[in-house]
Amino acid sequence: MDATVFGATGFIGRALVAELLGRGQRVVAAVRNDTLTPWLESQGIATGGLTVVTADITQPLTRADLPGVRDVYNAAARFAFGLSVPEARAANVTGALNVLDWAATLPRLRRVVHISGYRVSGSDGPPDYARLGAYEASKVEADRAVRARAAELGLPLTVANPSTVIGPGQYIGLAALVEDLWNGRLPALPGGPDVFLPIVTIDYFARFLAEIPTAPAGEHYWVLDDSTPPLPDLIGTIAGHLGVRAPRRTVPVGLVRRLPRRLTGADPETLSFLSSDRYPTASARALAAAAGLEMPPAADALRGWADDLVATRFGAATPWLRPYGFDTVAGGRTWVAGERHAPAHVLLHGLPMNADLWAPVAARLPGPVLAPDLPGLGRSAPTGRDVDGWLADLLGPVRTRPTLVAHSLACGPALRYAAAHPERVGRLVLLSPAFLQVPGSWLTRSPLAVPMLRRMSAARLAGTLGLPEGPEVASAAADLRRPGAARRVVTAMRAAFADRERARALLERVSVPVQIVVGSADPLVVAAGHPVTEIAGAGHYPQLTHPAQVAGLVAG
Repeated sequence: MDATVFGATGFIGRALVAELLGRGQRVVAAVRNDTLTPWLESQGIATGGLTVVTADITQPLTRADLPGVRDVYNAAARFAFGLSVPEARAANVTGALNVLDWAATLPRLRRVVHISGYRVSGSDGPPDYARLGAYEASKVEADRAVRARAAELGLPLTVANPSTVIGPGQYIGLAALVEDLWNGRLPALPGGPDVFLPIVTIDYFARFLAEIPTAPAGEHYWVLDDSTPPLPDLIGTIAGHLGVRAPRRTVPVGLVRRLPRRLTGADPETLSFLSSDRYPTASARALAAAAGLEMPPAADALRGWADDLVATRFGAATPWLRPYGFDTVAGGRTWVAGERHAPAHVLLHGLPMNADLWAPVAARLPGPVLAPDLPGLGRSAPTGRDVDGWLADLLGPVRTRPTLVAHSLACGPALRYAAAHPERVGRLVLLSPAFLQVPGSWLTRSPLAVPMLRRMSAARLAGTLGLPEGPEVASAAADLRRPGAARRVVTAMRAAFADRERARALLERVSVPVQIVVGSADPLVVAAGHPVTEIAGAGHYPQLTHPAQVAGLVAG
């Protein structure tokens, strides 16, 4: 075998395995539980060169059946805050030394690569567990212990010191700050205006690690992007991309340390990372240049990672439609998923939902789909234009004549677009069109509608809507808790009900083919003048309760 990777199921380890396999290497993945193989297969990585073995680095490693291994990577670590000292030391110190002792038994060993951290290497004195916390202090201790043990054993060691590694699947560290920003819980930034929290992307770091064994021995590398903007600008870049307000104030770290955590929301273990320190990256830049490696622009990397964080609900959900991300539509930041230029179907959600409402139907539709969150709703920010102008701008790049599918409140804008642009719409499907159904609801009448919506759990929202609790409802509930979201839902619903008569009159004049779909428990109360299909047993959200039938009608 060419290489062994310890910690191969972790964020860095699995990316490294994928990179090595992609280079044609034969890789041994040392893991506690094999969640690696399914992940590699989900990424389209061929696993023919992979061997998975069970290993617990917190115990002495005794396997002697891998004599051909040349390179040993230790990507195993407990990266978490709030660990006890024994928990942190078992993996980060004892485990690292066990890997070195095992590597010393390999007859063809070429290099041991130990992954440390950018804040730990080169520091002096014993690690201060009380001040730093168990995670960082254990990494400091491990860094010194690994260097000493490698020298004692005569091992060819290289230490890689990455900064904050970002990319799909990273939900720790800086991700927590982005999550607070997204949910409106970041009124001020800890630290001063010159705090330097450098990043490196996971793809770049995996490629860099793969180059180390062929580089000259005796060198160690700080791997980070020197062009990372200061923390306030970094957060500002992400805020602008997400369409949320960036905090304008900073709070000195010393003050944050003294304030109760329940007031600041800051984990004490993260505060030592808020520093203006710079790092010696010359050797890493030289290796990268020799290998032809180039970092992506920091701002682009941050924006792409922010899209992934929002798409996965910061690790709580699985995206159902790709590509996805924020785009500027009608002057505002809009969440858009799917095919932007040649969709077969454009899916517009109703209230109080978002585009995830369509996941069960889209999975059954032939051809690509385009599914945005309406402006000011779901994950999309408000725009300065009305929803009709927003829809025209969204569909401007579309080259096909898609079927335009709208639910509930979205039926009005979809109808107006189809009437104004019949040459751009192949067919119009109106699902539970609110302007033809029972007028009003508690959302349009109750003065408590906004606070009630904002406080709704996924379970309560599902019960209120008469739906089973599922990921689509959970996604909507998460959005309703964000600042201003519930208010915009209620405002949009009241405006739609006030415009019912105009929509009914327009329905009589539209020239594109129209199909209306309703549930038997939520029938029309006004004649439609177009074909109507009623789904037995369905309510206002048949795409969630009867997705196969809805997909068949949409596709037909």
